[in-house]
Amino acid sequence: MKLRVAKPEEMDIILGWAAKEGWNPGLSDAHVFLASDPKGFFVAENKSDIVAAISVVNHSEDMAFLGLYLCRPDFRGQGIGFALWQHALAHAEGRTVGLDGVAEQQTNYAKSGFIRSGSSIRFEGKLPQETDLRVRTARSYDLPDLIELDTTANGYPRSDFLTGWLSTTETRRTVVLEASGYCTGFATVRRCQSGVKIGPIIADNTSDALALAGAAVAELPSGAVIIDVPSENADLCSALQDLGFVETFATARMYRGAAPVSGSNRQAIATMELG
Repeated sequence: MKLRVAKPEEMDIILGWAAKEGWNPGLSDAHVFLASDPKGFFVAENKSDIVAAISVVNHSEDMAFLGLYLCRPDFRGQGIGFALWQHALAHAEGRTVGLDGVAEQQTNYAKSGFIRSGSSIRFEGKLPQETDLRVRTARSYDLPDLIELDTTANGYPRSDFLTGWLSTTETRRTVVLEASGYCTGFATVRRCQSGVKIGPIIADNTSDALALAGAAVAELPSGAVIIDVPSENADLCSALQDLGFVETFATARMYRGAAPVSGSNRQAIATMELG
């Protein structure tokens, strides 16, 4: 068994495994994920076939995020996944590491020093397209302002990730909210294997968050809309439920090391794989 950095062409295989597990990845996630930290994706190889995967993406000098922890069913129960887990965590090099993990694995994550800090709740429903004069399509020159807003929201910078995540493609759009000529919030929508996901949503309040979400859906219309909300954001959770959204599952947000201090403008996370 060989543990190594994943090759670019293997990202589609890994996300295919994620799709089979019901994670519903975005249609263009592979290259965006890889560009965030090309050395942060790992696989276990057995006789030239990859059988397990994990990512530990270094976002900043102080913060990393773990995700895509997967093992082929026919290779489970042999210690391969845990060996790869330990191998990948070394890539963080002392950084705080965050993760969104399934609740039943919390005890195992705790054995590696991870402490629960809340949860990320997935809501799914239908969202009407909205037109708000304060909201417009993002432009390339907005990127520094959007990175600054995201840094305040999450408590750490992740410029490499956002440079790809906020790019405009056929399957991905970002909208920004302006006030007095300044960007005060934004949201990214991307097509997934089923429906669209909106995240992150960065806004000062729930009303602005819903305005951004509605404008995002207008960019990429879909009958099914998915939004991952931090559990502490009770106002947005309640507002989505009032709109008919239902909770489909939740993950435990955990950190090994000092947890970052999130801002009040973090309405919804970008992705459970990279934070």
